[in-house]
This record gives sequence, structure tokens and C-alpha cells, in this order.
Amino acid sequence: MSGTVDIPDDVKKSLRKFRFARRDAGSAALIVKINKAKLIMEEEEQFDSISLEDLSEELPENSPRFVLLSYELHHRDGRKSFPLVLINWAPSTCEIGMLTLHASSLIQFQNAADVSKVIEIRDGTESLTKEAIDAKLLV
Repeated sequence: MSGTVDIPDDVKKSLRKFRFARRDAGSAALIVKINKAKLIMEEEEQFDSISLEDLSEELPENSPRFVLLSYELHHRDGRKSFPLVLINWAPSTCEIGMLTLHASSLIQFQNAADVSKVIEIRDGTESLTKEAIDAKLLV
């Protein structure tokens, strides 16, 4: 581990289990943080059903997080799906060393989570709302 962040097997198992869980309603989230001292990713919390507003309240104001989100998406034609989205939570108020470590680990985490859609949320200009997520997904 020469300066890179490791993803332990227990986190990989959680990602896999979360990815393949069946959902009928609501959004679910898995929050992962980087332990800077150990240079490993750690599962912080998991929610089986959470609103985007509540999720936004759970995320720290001064520390980056990776959020794997199974999002309940209502399509214009009436269909409902649950796409997997990676929310890259990186507030601009974070310590610069932590932001750099977080940014350098994004692709590695994205590959481990096997998710293609990434939504960046950095500060007050972007928010974690249904409207913002729908705008990114319903293109």
C-alpha cells in the first residue's frame, strides 16, 4: 500500500450485497469513508430506505464520502427503476489532503462498486435533491 487506499474484502462484500439486493420502493444508500491513518476504506453506514433529504443530513459537512445509492427513479413513461448511482460527496470545506486522497480513490471505488453513473456534489451549488438526481438520470 504505497500511498494508495485499499478496499478491504468486507467492504467489497458489502458493495456486492448492496448492489444485488432486491428493492421494491424507496432509495437505499451505503456510505463509505476513507480512514486516512490506515489508508483503507471503511463502511460507515447503510440505509435500506432513506429520503435524499435525510441522506443529505447524514453526510458530514467537512469530510468526503462515497455514497452508493440505489435510487428509485420514476420514468416519464410511468416505469419505475432502481439505478445504482455513485454520489461523490466532496465538500469544498474539506481538508485538502483528505480531498486529494478521496479524489485519487474515486476510480478505484467506482470500479469496485461496478457503477457507471457518478454524480459529483461539492458545495452549495449542487444539492442532493430528487430534482437534481432526476435531472442527471433522466437525460
